[in-house]
Amino acid sequence: MNPLSTVALLLLVLFPGVCVMGQTLAGIDVLEADDFSALQGRRVGLITNHTGVNLRGISTVKLLAQAEEVDLVALFSPEHGFAGQLDQAEIRDDQDAQTGLKIFSLYGDTRVPTSEMLKNVDTIVFDIQDIGTRFYTYISTMGGAMRAAAEHGQRFVVLDRPNPINGVAVAGPVLDSGAESFVGYHTIAVRHGMTIGELAGMFRAEWDLDLDLQVIKMQDWDRGKMFAATGRVWINPSPNMRSLTQAILYPGVGLLEVTNLSVGRGTDTPFEVVGAPWIDPLAFASTLQAARLPGVVFVPIQFVPDASKYAGEKCGGVNLVITDHSRFEPNRCGWLLALTLRSMYPKDWDTKSLNRLLADEVTRNAILEGQSIDSLERGYEVELAEFERRREKFLIYAMP
Repeated sequence: MNPLSTVALLLLVLFPGVCVMGQTLAGIDVLEADDFSALQGRRVGLITNHTGVNLRGISTVKLLAQAEEVDLVALFSPEHGFAGQLDQAEIRDDQDAQTGLKIFSLYGDTRVPTSEMLKNVDTIVFDIQDIGTRFYTYISTMGGAMRAAAEHGQRFVVLDRPNPINGVAVAGPVLDSGAESFVGYHTIAVRHGMTIGELAGMFRAEWDLDLDLQVIKMQDWDRGKMFAATGRVWINPSPNMRSLTQAILYPGVGLLEVTNLSVGRGTDTPFEVVGAPWIDPLAFASTLQAARLPGVVFVPIQFVPDASKYAGEKCGGVNLVITDHSRFEPNRCGWLLALTLRSMYPKDWDTKSLNRLLADEVTRNAILEGQSIDSLERGYEVELAEFERRREKFLIYAMP
């Protein structure tokens, strides 16, 4: 048996009720075990939500508010709000009942901290669980805050957390230069295989930011494993990301939700079902199944979303059931869905917004042309290989 890490041993001494054997220690756990030394004497603005908790489920807000010699002066929330329960276009500022601090929304009138918000802050701390997909906006919030910190001369501290769909697999096209947006903040692959701390290092270097960046590294994280192997409690990071299964499916299925396809929002299993009123579930499932995509089966279903796209309408479609996580490739699944829709329903499937999350015109055109999956993937293999080379120098944790 490997010996306990120094931090894990200290946590065991300080908090005997915590089981640390086999558990990944997130940045907040490491910071806490080190008596918050990286933040002592600092006036902190914390960007977080309900996912920012330690191993014992205590929020980073509470921990920093109670830490001696740390002055927590402001709170900031991303998309979905401080409690992670809102699914709306804009979110207003709020107040934290526990600390009395104002919560500045970074998903309202502004998506980056303003001078007024930062007037009492000398250190911005970021602690939010990402899910490993380019168009999930928490990394965009981090990127905007990094730019603001560089502009205003503040230190930026990232409390690192696991990439829940592993930090080895890299897949999908790289965002086209010039196509950046809040749902595609940097030229990275759809499935980037990086932690938020690693991404922060890439952002600083590739944007040439004059930024005092510090990443509080995790302990005992195996980048080759899924979140289930971390020994940590899964917390739904947003209202429609309710399981690890959905996070695994998201890099492929999520790309299609900007079209006139329901991806299960308004059902109990978002991103595990796809459909529309104009889809024949039996024919659609049969065609998908015939492709023999490894690690997944397609079950024909009918469902009625109670919100979002096609609310109250009966949709035909499929339930995506992952049968082997080690063989399943979510991006290939997304390509199969898209190419099948294009082949079977060329008049019904509206692709005018297809490139919004994809942000790669070559791949979009390959789908519209009905190319094979292999041909489609060859279209971005050079840019993906280049991204992997760029990525290497920013990896904090060893590859298996």
